[in-house]
Amino acid sequence: MSDNPQISAVLVYIEARESELAEQAGQLRSRIEDLTARLGELDAESENLRITRKTLLGIPRPEPIEETPRPDVPDHPAYQQILAAFTDAGRPMRARDLCEALDLPILPKNTEGIRSKLKRLVARDILTEPEPGLFAQPRA
Repeated sequence: MSDNPQISAVLVYIEARESELAEQAGQLRSRIEDLTARLGELDAESENLRITRKTLLGIPRPEPIEETPRPDVPDHPAYQQILAAFTDAGRPMRARDLCEALDLPILPKNTEGIRSKLKRLVARDILTEPEPGLFAQPRA
């Protein structure tokens, strides 16, 4: 160091300032490294999204599938109740079973009325009759 006190004071100041600047520069370099790493992650994710978009746009549009027309169910609530009973039971039923499921008295007029409705549903391809008198929902 110098013998001159003024120069010594300036040199001490310069040394302290150099130390401060070196510390600040080190912090900035560390921050730059963190930001560079984060920027790399964002660029990679952006590239993945670009590739995904390109891939999705390259997939050909599927041909529309023609739906088989659904049979027309009669509007009367009795038909809705019959179909609901079949759905709930999940098994083939006879007219008598259906009367029980619908809480109808087991009388000839009721079973014959239900049987005629079941036959009408079979004619419209809403139900099937795998054997005489046994009615079921068609398998999907």
